[in-house]
Amino acid sequence: MYFRVTIKLTMDVFLLIAGFLMVILGILGSFLPVLPGPLTGWLGLLMLNFTSVIPINYGFLGITFSIAILIWTLDYIIPAIGTKHFGGSKYGVYGTTIGLFIGLFSPIPFGVLIGAFLGAFIGELLFDSKDTNRAIKASFGSFIGILASATIKFSVAFVYFVLFSIKFWEYKGRFL
Repeated sequence: MYFRVTIKLTMDVFLLIAGFLMVILGILGSFLPVLPGPLTGWLGLLMLNFTSVIPINYGFLGITFSIAILIWTLDYIIPAIGTKHFGGSKYGVYGTTIGLFIGLFSPIPFGVLIGAFLGAFIGELLFDSKDTNRAIKASFGSFIGILASATIKFSVAFVYFVLFSIKFWEYKGRFL
């Protein structure tokens, strides 16, 4: 009996610590292109709900997972929307998307920002090589889109951190 309680408590503490690390990585993932911020933060919420201390709330997990997937999807769409909003053509939007993916895997710092900016710029120059002002304006829209996307990801990841903290605080006496 004592052995089973000790293993259960040890597993709960492991899940608690791993979940905490995941929500912290979720916040960092809002700015690092390698980690999907809100999805990583959601994994922290999932781990917390898998402890024997906290009852699993499938509705809560479903809603937070849906939001994380939506934000993850929008992360690739928002920069293209920014490009289009600032007067970019389809070529600029395609260039932004291609630049995002190339920048995601490039070893240079801020590769995603540079890739999206240059992708939009090159795409617009392919569309109309004489109108560099429009190409620069569309590239700036891509940059604004990436900043907006990072802000949204950070906000959601931070909310997941707060939700994790509230849920832990509510049941903290049972972990000891």
